[in-house]
Amino acid sequence: MNYREFGKTGTKISALGYGCMRLPELEENGKFTMDYDRCDEMLRRAVDLGVNYFDTGLTYCHENSERAVGHALAPVRGKVMISTKCPMERVHSAADYEKCLDESLQKLGTEYVDFYHFWAMDRNRFDNCVLKYDLINEALKMKAKGKIRHISFSFHDDPSVIKYMVDTAPELETMLAQYNLLDRSNEEMFEYVHKKGLGTVVMGPVGGGRLAAPTALYQKLTGKPEAIATYELALRFVLGNPNIDCALSGMTSPEMVEQNAAVASLENPMTPEEWAAVAEANENLKKFSELYCTGCNYCQPCPADIHISEIFQAYTYHNVYGLNEAAKNTYQNRYLIDMKGKTSADCLNCGYCESKCPQHLKIREELKRVEKILAGL
Repeated sequence: MNYREFGKTGTKISALGYGCMRLPELEENGKFTMDYDRCDEMLRRAVDLGVNYFDTGLTYCHENSERAVGHALAPVRGKVMISTKCPMERVHSAADYEKCLDESLQKLGTEYVDFYHFWAMDRNRFDNCVLKYDLINEALKMKAKGKIRHISFSFHDDPSVIKYMVDTAPELETMLAQYNLLDRSNEEMFEYVHKKGLGTVVMGPVGGGRLAAPTALYQKLTGKPEAIATYELALRFVLGNPNIDCALSGMTSPEMVEQNAAVASLENPMTPEEWAAVAEANENLKKFSELYCTGCNYCQPCPADIHISEIFQAYTYHNVYGLNEAAKNTYQNRYLIDMKGKTSADCLNCGYCESKCPQHLKIREELKRVEKILAGL
Protein backbone atom coordinates (compact mmCIF):
# COMPACT_ATOMS: atom_id res chain seq x y z
CA MET A 1 0.00 0.00 0.00
CA ASN A 2 1.20 3.49 -0.84
CA TYR A 3 0.94 6.22 1.77
CA ARG A 4 0.85 9.97 1.24
CA GLU A 5 1.28 13.03 3.42
CA PHE A 6 -2.25 14.04 4.37
CA GLY A 7 -2.01 17.78 3.92
CA LYS A 8 -0.62 19.47 7.00
CA THR A 9 -2.32 17.11 9.44
CA GLY A 10 0.96 15.42 10.31
CA THR A 11 -0.40 12.02 9.34
CA LYS A 12 0.13 9.69 6.40
CA ILE A 13 -2.93 8.30 4.69
CA SER A 14 -3.26 5.16 2.59
CA ALA A 15 -3.86 5.85 -1.10
CA LEU A 16 -7.00 3.73 -0.80
CA GLY A 17 -9.63 4.55 1.81
CA TYR A 18 -12.66 2.50 2.74
CA GLY A 19 -16.02 4.19 2.21
CA CYS A 20 -18.46 2.60 4.65
CA MET A 21 -21.78 3.80 3.25
CA ARG A 22 -22.69 0.49 1.56
CA LEU A 23 -21.62 -2.12 4.08
CA PRO A 24 -23.68 -5.34 4.06
CA GLU A 25 -26.90 -5.25 6.07
CA LEU A 26 -29.48 -7.75 7.25
CA GLU A 27 -33.20 -7.04 7.12
CA GLU A 28 -36.00 -8.72 9.01
CA ASN A 29 -39.58 -7.43 9.17
CA GLY A 30 -38.46 -4.02 7.98
CA LYS A 31 -35.76 -3.67 10.63
CA PHE A 32 -32.16 -3.34 9.48
CA THR A 33 -29.05 -4.48 11.28
CA MET A 34 -25.48 -4.89 10.11
CA ASP A 35 -24.07 -8.17 8.87
CA TYR A 36 -21.22 -7.98 11.35
CA ASP A 37 -19.48 -11.16 10.18
CA ARG A 38 -19.15 -9.89 6.59
CA CYS A 39 -18.30 -6.36 7.73
CA ASP A 40 -15.56 -7.67 10.02
CA GLU A 41 -14.15 -9.81 7.22
CA MET A 42 -13.92 -6.99 4.68
CA LEU A 43 -12.80 -4.18 6.95
CA ARG A 44 -10.15 -6.28 8.69
CA ARG A 45 -8.88 -7.60 5.36
CA ALA A 46 -8.51 -4.00 4.22
CA VAL A 47 -6.43 -3.28 7.32
CA ASP A 48 -4.27 -6.32 6.53
CA LEU A 49 -3.69 -4.91 3.05
CA GLY A 50 -2.61 -1.54 4.43
CA VAL A 51 -5.77 0.59 4.36
CA ASN A 52 -5.66 2.99 7.31
CA TYR A 53 -8.53 5.41 6.54
CA PHE A 54 -12.16 4.41 7.11
CA ASP A 55 -14.93 6.85 6.30
CA THR A 56 -18.41 6.49 7.75
CA GLY A 57 -21.34 8.74 8.71
CA LEU A 58 -23.94 9.01 11.42
CA THR A 59 -26.85 8.07 9.14
CA TYR A 60 -25.16 5.54 6.85
CA CYS A 61 -26.72 2.06 6.60
CA HIS A 62 -29.91 2.99 8.46
CA GLU A 63 -27.75 4.70 11.12
CA ASN A 64 -25.81 1.49 11.83
CA SER A 65 -22.62 1.87 9.79
CA GLU A 66 -20.68 3.43 12.64
CA ARG A 67 -21.48 0.45 14.87
CA ALA A 68 -20.06 -1.95 12.28
CA VAL A 69 -16.95 0.16 11.73
CA GLY A 70 -16.31 0.45 15.45
CA HIS A 71 -16.83 -3.28 15.97
CA ALA A 72 -14.51 -4.31 13.14
CA LEU A 73 -11.73 -1.85 13.95
CA ALA A 74 -11.75 -2.07 17.75
CA PRO A 75 -8.79 -4.53 17.82
CA VAL A 76 -6.68 -2.18 15.66
CA ARG A 77 -8.04 1.22 16.70
CA GLY A 78 -4.62 2.73 17.32
CA LYS A 79 -3.40 1.77 13.85
CA VAL A 80 -6.25 3.25 11.80
CA MET A 81 -7.96 6.60 11.26
CA ILE A 82 -11.74 6.88 11.45
CA SER A 83 -13.63 9.64 9.68
CA THR A 84 -17.29 10.40 10.34
CA LYS A 85 -19.69 13.27 9.73
CA CYS A 86 -22.01 15.72 11.45
CA PRO A 87 -25.33 15.96 9.57
CA MET A 88 -26.09 19.66 9.27
CA GLU A 89 -29.85 19.08 9.17
CA ARG A 90 -29.62 18.00 12.82
CA VAL A 91 -27.79 21.12 13.92
CA HIS A 92 -30.06 23.93 15.10
CA SER A 93 -27.76 25.35 17.75
CA ALA A 94 -24.08 25.26 18.67
CA ALA A 95 -24.79 22.56 21.26
CA ASP A 96 -26.18 20.20 18.63
CA TYR A 97 -22.71 19.81 17.10
CA GLU A 98 -21.31 18.09 20.19
CA LYS A 99 -24.55 16.15 20.62
CA CYS A 100 -24.14 14.59 17.15
CA LEU A 101 -20.47 13.92 17.81
CA ASP A 102 -21.23 12.17 21.09
CA GLU A 103 -23.76 9.93 19.35
CA SER A 104 -21.14 8.95 16.78
CA LEU A 105 -18.53 8.29 19.44
CA GLN A 106 -20.97 6.06 21.31
CA LYS A 107 -21.80 4.05 18.19
CA LEU A 108 -18.17 3.76 17.17
CA GLY A 109 -17.14 2.72 20.67
CA THR A 110 -14.19 5.10 20.63
CA GLU A 111 -13.15 8.14 22.63
CA TYR A 112 -12.25 10.21 19.56
CA VAL A 113 -12.61 10.41 15.81
CA ASP A 114 -9.62 11.33 13.71
CA PHE A 115 -11.51 13.41 11.13
CA TYR A 116 -14.90 14.95 11.85
CA HIS A 117 -16.67 16.40 8.82
CA PHE A 118 -19.16 19.16 8.35
CA TRP A 119 -21.31 16.99 6.13
CA ALA A 120 -22.42 17.70 2.54
CA MET A 121 -21.40 21.34 2.55
CA ASP A 122 -22.89 23.85 0.18
CA ARG A 123 -23.01 27.64 0.38
CA ASN A 124 -26.32 27.65 2.23
CA ARG A 125 -25.24 25.15 4.89
CA PHE A 126 -21.91 26.85 5.39
CA ASP A 127 -23.42 30.32 5.80
CA ASN A 128 -26.59 29.39 7.66
CA CYS A 129 -25.29 26.62 9.86
CA VAL A 130 -21.50 26.53 10.21
CA LEU A 131 -21.06 30.30 10.34
CA LYS A 132 -24.41 31.10 11.95
CA TYR A 133 -23.78 28.83 14.93
CA ASP A 134 -19.99 29.41 15.01
CA LEU A 135 -19.36 25.70 14.54
CA ILE A 136 -15.69 26.21 13.72
CA ASN A 137 -15.28 27.39 17.30
CA GLU A 138 -17.26 24.35 18.51
CA ALA A 139 -14.95 22.08 16.50
CA LEU A 140 -11.92 23.71 18.09
CA LYS A 141 -13.45 23.06 21.50
CA MET A 142 -13.90 19.39 20.60
CA LYS A 143 -10.25 19.24 19.54
CA ALA A 144 -9.25 20.72 22.88
CA LYS A 145 -11.36 18.07 24.65
CA GLY A 146 -9.68 15.32 22.60
CA LYS A 147 -12.92 14.20 20.97
CA ILE A 148 -11.76 14.99 17.43
CA ARG A 149 -8.29 15.34 16.00
CA HIS A 150 -8.93 17.19 12.75
CA ILE A 151 -11.65 19.45 11.31
CA SER A 152 -12.92 18.32 7.91
CA PHE A 153 -15.73 18.89 5.44
CA SER A 154 -17.42 16.97 2.64
CA PHE A 155 -18.72 18.92 -0.31
CA HIS A 156 -21.65 18.99 -2.77
CA ASP A 157 -22.02 22.32 -4.55
CA ASP A 158 -20.51 24.49 -7.26
CA PRO A 159 -16.69 24.26 -7.08
CA SER A 160 -16.33 28.00 -6.52
CA VAL A 161 -17.88 27.56 -3.06
CA ILE A 162 -14.88 25.46 -1.99
CA LYS A 163 -12.57 28.48 -2.35
CA TYR A 164 -15.00 30.63 -0.39
CA MET A 165 -15.19 28.09 2.43
CA VAL A 166 -11.50 27.39 2.89
CA ASP A 167 -10.60 31.07 2.60
CA THR A 168 -13.27 31.96 5.16
CA ALA A 169 -12.39 29.16 7.58
CA PRO A 170 -8.63 28.47 7.55
CA GLU A 171 -9.15 26.01 10.43
CA LEU A 172 -10.47 23.44 7.94
CA GLU A 173 -7.88 20.68 7.54
CA THR A 174 -9.20 18.14 5.02
CA MET A 175 -11.72 18.02 2.17
CA LEU A 176 -13.81 15.15 0.79
CA ALA A 177 -15.36 15.79 -2.64
CA GLN A 178 -16.27 13.98 -5.84
CA TYR A 179 -13.79 13.56 -8.66
CA ASN A 180 -13.41 10.97 -11.43
CA LEU A 181 -12.94 10.53 -15.16
CA LEU A 182 -16.61 11.33 -15.76
CA ASP A 183 -16.72 14.36 -13.47
CA ARG A 184 -13.63 16.57 -13.21
CA SER A 185 -15.51 19.70 -12.15
CA ASN A 186 -13.68 19.89 -8.79
CA GLU A 187 -10.21 19.39 -10.29
CA GLU A 188 -9.04 22.99 -9.98
CA MET A 189 -10.32 23.24 -6.43
CA PHE A 190 -8.49 20.07 -5.41
CA GLU A 191 -5.32 21.77 -6.61
CA TYR A 192 -6.24 24.96 -4.75
CA VAL A 193 -6.91 23.34 -1.37
CA HIS A 194 -3.93 21.01 -1.74
CA LYS A 195 -1.64 24.01 -2.18
CA LYS A 196 -3.21 25.57 0.92
CA GLY A 197 -2.21 22.49 2.89
CA LEU A 198 -5.52 20.67 3.23
CA GLY A 199 -5.63 16.90 2.98
CA THR A 200 -7.66 15.74 -0.03
CA VAL A 201 -9.91 12.70 -0.28
CA VAL A 202 -11.97 11.72 -3.32
CA MET A 203 -15.41 10.18 -3.19
CA GLY A 204 -16.75 8.36 -6.23
CA PRO A 205 -13.41 7.63 -7.93
CA VAL A 206 -15.14 5.10 -10.21
CA GLY A 207 -18.12 7.38 -10.85
CA GLY A 208 -20.39 5.87 -8.23
CA GLY A 209 -19.90 2.47 -9.85
CA ARG A 210 -20.55 3.69 -13.39
CA LEU A 211 -16.93 3.00 -14.34
CA ALA A 212 -16.98 -0.46 -12.81
CA ALA A 213 -18.53 -2.07 -15.89
CA PRO A 214 -16.22 -3.67 -18.49
CA THR A 215 -15.63 -1.36 -21.47
CA ALA A 216 -12.95 -0.64 -24.04
CA LEU A 217 -12.26 2.73 -22.46
CA TYR A 218 -8.58 2.04 -21.81
CA GLN A 219 -7.95 1.32 -25.48
CA LYS A 220 -9.97 4.42 -26.47
CA LEU A 221 -8.01 6.72 -24.20
CA THR A 222 -4.52 5.32 -24.67
CA GLY A 223 -4.54 3.64 -28.06
CA LYS A 224 -2.82 0.67 -26.41
CA PRO A 225 -4.04 -2.90 -26.83
CA GLU A 226 -3.43 -3.92 -23.21
CA ALA A 227 -6.59 -4.91 -21.41
CA ILE A 228 -6.82 -2.85 -18.23
CA ALA A 229 -10.19 -2.97 -16.52
CA THR A 230 -12.14 0.27 -16.61
CA TYR A 231 -12.40 0.43 -12.80
CA GLU A 232 -8.60 0.15 -12.59
CA LEU A 233 -8.10 2.89 -15.17
CA ALA A 234 -10.48 5.12 -13.21
CA LEU A 235 -8.71 4.48 -9.92
CA ARG A 236 -5.28 4.97 -11.48
CA PHE A 237 -6.42 8.27 -12.97
CA VAL A 238 -7.58 9.62 -9.61
CA LEU A 239 -4.46 8.42 -7.79
CA GLY A 240 -2.29 9.79 -10.60
CA ASN A 241 -3.44 13.32 -9.78
CA PRO A 242 -0.70 14.81 -7.55
CA ASN A 243 -3.29 16.87 -5.66
CA ILE A 244 -5.17 13.80 -4.41
CA ASP A 245 -4.10 12.07 -1.22
CA CYS A 246 -6.66 9.26 -0.99
CA ALA A 247 -9.43 7.68 -3.05
CA LEU A 248 -12.41 6.29 -1.15
CA SER A 249 -14.03 3.13 -2.42
CA GLY A 250 -17.32 1.75 -1.11
CA MET A 251 -16.13 -1.83 -1.36
CA THR A 252 -18.87 -4.43 -0.95
CA SER A 253 -16.97 -7.71 -1.29
CA PRO A 254 -13.59 -9.18 -0.30
CA GLU A 255 -12.75 -9.40 -4.00
CA MET A 256 -13.21 -5.64 -4.43
CA VAL A 257 -10.99 -5.02 -1.42
CA GLU A 258 -8.23 -7.16 -2.94
CA GLN A 259 -8.54 -5.59 -6.40
CA ASN A 260 -8.55 -1.98 -5.26
CA ALA A 261 -5.76 -2.52 -2.75
CA ALA A 262 -3.63 -3.96 -5.55
CA VAL A 263 -4.12 -0.81 -7.65
CA ALA A 264 -3.39 1.46 -4.67
CA SER A 265 -0.20 -0.51 -4.04
CA LEU A 266 1.24 0.19 -7.47
CA GLU A 267 4.46 2.15 -7.14
CA ASN A 268 3.30 4.63 -9.77
CA PRO A 269 -0.39 4.34 -10.77
CA MET A 270 0.17 6.88 -13.59
CA THR A 271 3.12 8.99 -14.57
CA PRO A 272 2.43 12.72 -15.05
CA GLU A 273 2.76 12.21 -18.78
CA GLU A 274 0.31 9.30 -18.81
CA TRP A 275 -2.14 11.22 -16.65
CA ALA A 276 -2.04 14.27 -18.91
CA ALA A 277 -2.50 12.10 -22.00
CA VAL A 278 -5.51 10.29 -20.55
CA ALA A 279 -7.06 13.58 -19.41
CA GLU A 280 -6.66 15.11 -22.86
CA ALA A 281 -7.90 11.99 -24.65
CA ASN A 282 -10.92 11.86 -22.39
CA GLU A 283 -11.87 15.44 -23.23
CA ASN A 284 -11.33 14.80 -26.92
CA LEU A 285 -13.61 11.78 -26.79
CA LYS A 286 -16.41 13.99 -25.60
CA LYS A 287 -15.59 16.83 -27.98
CA PHE A 288 -15.65 14.59 -31.03
CA SER A 289 -18.89 12.94 -30.03
CA GLU A 290 -21.72 13.85 -32.38
CA LEU A 291 -23.41 15.38 -29.32
CA TYR A 292 -20.99 17.50 -27.31
CA CYS A 293 -22.83 18.89 -24.31
CA THR A 294 -20.41 20.43 -21.81
CA GLY A 295 -22.97 20.48 -19.00
CA CYS A 296 -22.64 24.28 -18.69
CA ASN A 297 -26.42 24.55 -18.09
CA TYR A 298 -26.71 27.83 -19.96
CA CYS A 299 -29.91 26.25 -21.32
CA GLN A 300 -31.40 26.43 -17.83
CA PRO A 301 -33.87 27.26 -16.48
CA CYS A 302 -35.97 25.49 -19.08
CA PRO A 303 -39.53 26.90 -19.13
CA ALA A 304 -40.80 23.31 -19.31
CA ASP A 305 -38.44 22.23 -16.49
CA ILE A 306 -36.54 19.74 -18.68
CA HIS A 307 -33.10 19.04 -17.20
CA ILE A 308 -31.39 18.90 -20.57
CA SER A 309 -27.83 18.28 -19.44
CA GLU A 310 -28.95 15.33 -17.27
CA ILE A 311 -30.40 13.60 -20.32
CA PHE A 312 -27.41 14.42 -22.49
CA GLN A 313 -25.03 13.21 -19.75
CA ALA A 314 -26.77 9.84 -19.73
CA TYR A 315 -26.33 9.68 -23.50
CA THR A 316 -22.61 10.48 -23.11
CA TYR A 317 -22.22 7.44 -20.85
CA HIS A 318 -23.60 5.32 -23.69
CA ASN A 319 -22.19 7.03 -26.75
CA VAL A 320 -18.72 8.03 -25.55
CA TYR A 321 -17.83 5.56 -22.82
CA GLY A 322 -19.86 2.49 -23.76
CA LEU A 323 -21.33 2.45 -20.24
CA ASN A 324 -24.74 1.26 -21.36
CA GLU A 325 -25.98 0.05 -17.99
CA ALA A 326 -24.96 3.34 -16.37
CA ALA A 327 -26.69 5.27 -19.17
CA LYS A 328 -29.86 3.24 -18.72
CA ASN A 329 -29.89 3.63 -14.95
CA THR A 330 -29.13 7.36 -15.13
CA TYR A 331 -31.94 8.09 -17.57
CA GLN A 332 -34.62 5.51 -16.90
CA ASN A 333 -34.23 5.15 -13.14
CA ARG A 334 -32.55 8.21 -11.65
CA TYR A 335 -33.91 10.85 -14.04
CA LEU A 336 -37.36 9.59 -15.01
CA ILE A 337 -38.28 7.81 -11.78
CA ASP A 338 -36.28 9.32 -8.91
CA MET A 339 -36.19 12.89 -10.22
CA LYS A 340 -39.56 12.63 -12.00
CA GLY A 341 -37.81 14.44 -14.81
CA LYS A 342 -39.54 16.08 -17.75
CA THR A 343 -38.74 15.05 -21.35
CA SER A 344 -39.10 16.32 -24.90
CA ALA A 345 -42.78 15.36 -24.68
CA ASP A 346 -43.16 18.31 -22.32
CA CYS A 347 -41.22 20.72 -24.54
CA LEU A 348 -42.95 24.08 -25.23
CA ASN A 349 -40.94 24.48 -28.45
CA CYS A 350 -39.92 27.97 -27.35
CA GLY A 351 -36.29 27.62 -28.45
CA TYR A 352 -34.89 29.29 -25.34
CA CYS A 353 -32.34 26.49 -24.82
CA GLU A 354 -30.99 26.70 -28.35
CA SER A 355 -30.62 30.49 -28.17
CA LYS A 356 -28.38 30.11 -25.09
CA CYS A 357 -26.31 27.02 -26.05
CA PRO A 358 -22.60 27.89 -26.57
CA GLN A 359 -22.21 24.71 -28.67
CA HIS A 360 -25.13 25.71 -30.92
CA LEU A 361 -26.75 22.33 -30.46
CA LYS A 362 -30.13 21.63 -32.02
CA ILE A 363 -31.36 20.71 -28.58
CA ARG A 364 -35.01 20.07 -29.42
CA GLU A 365 -34.11 17.58 -32.15
CA GLU A 366 -31.34 15.98 -30.11
CA LEU A 367 -33.55 15.43 -27.08
CA LYS A 368 -36.03 13.41 -29.13
CA ARG A 369 -33.23 11.40 -30.74
CA VAL A 370 -31.28 10.51 -27.59
CA GLU A 371 -34.38 9.81 -25.50
CA LYS A 372 -35.41 7.20 -28.03
CA ILE A 373 -31.96 5.58 -27.81
CA LEU A 374 -31.85 5.70 -24.02
CA ALA A 375 -35.35 4.25 -23.73
CA GLY A 376 -34.24 1.27 -25.82
CA LEU A 377 -31.18 0.34 -23.78
